[in-house]
Amino acid sequence: MTAPRVALPAGSRALSARAPLNPPARLGRALYGLLTSVRFAVVQIVAIALAGVVGIVLPQLPGAALRSPADYAEQMGILRARVEPSLGRGLVDAFEALGLFRVFSAPWFTALLVLLVVSIVVCTLDRTPRLWRAARDVRVVQPDAFFDPVLPDRAVIAGGLTADDVRAALRRARLGVREATTADGVRYLYGDRNRNAKLFTLVTHAGLVGFLVAAAVTSRLGFESGILLPEGQAIPVESIGTAGLVAVKNLGFTAPRDATGRFTDFTTDLAVYRDGKEIARKVIRVNDPLQAAGYTFHQNFFGPAVDLTLRDAAGSLLWTGPVPLDQVNAGRPYGRFTIPGRDEGIELLLDAAAGQPPLLVMLGFRPTGTAPDGTLQVETTFIGGASPGRTYATPDGLSIAFERVGAYSGIIVRRDPGAPIVWVSFLLLLVGLSLTFYFPRRRAWARLDASGELRIVARADRSVDLRREFGRLLEDLVARRR
Repeated sequence: MTAPRVALPAGSRALSARAPLNPPARLGRALYGLLTSVRFAVVQIVAIALAGVVGIVLPQLPGAALRSPADYAEQMGILRARVEPSLGRGLVDAFEALGLFRVFSAPWFTALLVLLVVSIVVCTLDRTPRLWRAARDVRVVQPDAFFDPVLPDRAVIAGGLTADDVRAALRRARLGVREATTADGVRYLYGDRNRNAKLFTLVTHAGLVGFLVAAAVTSRLGFESGILLPEGQAIPVESIGTAGLVAVKNLGFTAPRDATGRFTDFTTDLAVYRDGKEIARKVIRVNDPLQAAGYTFHQNFFGPAVDLTLRDAAGSLLWTGPVPLDQVNAGRPYGRFTIPGRDEGIELLLDAAAGQPPLLVMLGFRPTGTAPDGTLQVETTFIGGASPGRTYATPDGLSIAFERVGAYSGIIVRRDPGAPIVWVSFLLLLVGLSLTFYFPRRRAWARLDASGELRIVARADRSVDLRREFGRLLEDLVARRR
């Protein structure tokens, strides 16, 4: 038998026959489906996690390297000297081009974070209408099959109960009650508690988005650098020429010892200047930093420094001040110093034998070229030494006066514009999780017919012990039977 055809009015279309989408609409729908896909979100999270592993395994450039091209070239040269012997120059060049030595500030890493933020926001917006309808659109009257006692979490109480009894029992279980009566006299009662519980997940999602936004802001606008700050020295935090230049000065360093010779503490009297004017000062120690000019200055480490005065053969002053010995060679403090205005440097090794005055061993060197493997070739210009208060003269007339042994303070400078966003996000995440787990939704549907037979169904979120709570409700109902 052939189904009859129904004539449609002119200009109308069958609901099942939709006009094909144009290319922009198809692209938009495909993009929307991709952004709301859980699998795509998992791929993004895995990509960010792998990038983080790379950033942890490979040495990373300090934040100071991104202040200027000159700083980048200097820091990259130091990093190359560390990793090229093991990785090779070609691989290091490839890693540098991919930004693997600055993963967390690389544009592609920021793009990954932004894409994940967009995906979470789109997924949240896609789910919000459904969550809202689930919380607000409540169906009090359910079909008879819904109350079938064969199904789980159902019960039947035969006779002896009134609508007032059921209503009182539901309210005693702290359920808000709604009622409806059908034409055949069947009374339906619906109890609900924490009906907005699913909406609390939106607060949690906002916290997650905030964490990702904070990471993106910090990776692009954050700053972290280590400063070796000898006593009495001032060093700029930002590049010379920056408007409102910020500098720090070590006004005094202390590192007291106990009776056994161990250090009990180390502190730095630190001052912060902007355009030459002091704006903050504090004695900092570990876990007690100074915050000023948008930066946080942490006391992190310390070490020895030697005060030197260098003059050329004509007696002209080349350098006077402390030189940090920030490395170790054969168990002794070691450092390198480039002589200002000359293509010559000095390696410094401080030897302090027990009961003897310290001896500063000095080795002069001058670059002569580059070997085929890329390493720097140097020639030794002099080898000498001096004790505090003595002067050593090199064969070419350079005089090096060793004044005294001092100390330098290692200061970590951080600027984290994403920190306030992190705290707000943490609060949102904590509130969202607390509301979700401590206020789960509970629901109950009751059907009371004219004979007094009660059929009841219970539902609850997974974190609820539904068997126990449903049992208490049934005990209360049975106790109210007449």
